Amino acid sequence: MNAIELPHGPLNYRAVGPEDTSAPPVVFLHAFLVDGSVWSAVADLLAERGIRSYAPDWPLGAHRTPMHRDADQTPRGVAHQVLAFLEALDLHDVTLVGSDTGGALAQYALDADPSRIGRVVFLNCDAFDTFPPFPFNLIFSLLRGTVRMRMNLLPMRAKAFRHSPLGLGLLANHLDAEQTRSWIEPSLTDPEIREDAVRFLKAMDRKELLEVSRRMQDVDIPVRVVWGMADRAFKPALGRRLAETFPTGEFIEVPGARTFVQLDAPALVAAQIATFSPAGRPG
Repeated sequence: MNAIELPHGPLNYRAVGPEDTSAPPVVFLHAFLVDGSVWSAVADLLAERGIRSYAPDWPLGAHRTPMHRDADQTPRGVAHQVLAFLEALDLHDVTLVGSDTGGALAQYALDADPSRIGRVVFLNCDAFDTFPPFPFNLIFSLLRGTVRMRMNLLPMRAKAFRHSPLGLGLLANHLDAEQTRSWIEPSLTDPEIREDAVRFLKAMDRKELLEVSRRMQDVDIPVRVVWGMADRAFKPALGRRLAETFPTGEFIEVPGARTFVQLDAPALVAAQIATFSPAGRPG
């Protein structure tokens, strides 16, 4: 695990793949209450193709080190943290890959400054006025307070509840119990991490994301939307609408996959990213 100090606070990240590659770097954006480990299988497959990738633990409740107290924890503020990460590592022509909440953050980043971003791959994610989708809009409403978040996360220490539809069960066909436990533990045990997460939740604004998503029609970079067709939260119609908004958007169906396509179909996701990166080696 690597660490870097950004203006908003310290950020831990995983970096996998050759440092001397000519392939554009890949930077992953993950969901709320999830960390960068959700991308590990995809990152390893990309490394085999000669592509270096970066999977930070964005400050969305599963990060291990709190942000500075004055850090902007709005979605737009976290997107600026993404841009600060690209600048700090001097990454250019980046393939940005966003899943779930991370897809919304990718749109905010494109809206703010797309200069270091060469292309974007969206997996099932928030877009337009879906921020978050049902039933997570109801679940997240129970977490919008530091005490409420801790109390409502306590049942998720039990695997049966954590992997149920009331927890993370809708997100993937197969979840690793140790990994999902590690995602919720920081917000359960560290009040400052919990405060970071709550500030983000309170700032989520469907109307704001709707306007940002609509402006994506002016973003003329390659975009590929890779969508799990068995997702019960982010429906295929939302993915198609997102792809159609971009001038060069493509829509790729992934039958049987749910929200976390990177867990349900890592080889397919890695292939879609690699073939989108002009210098990646074929697998």
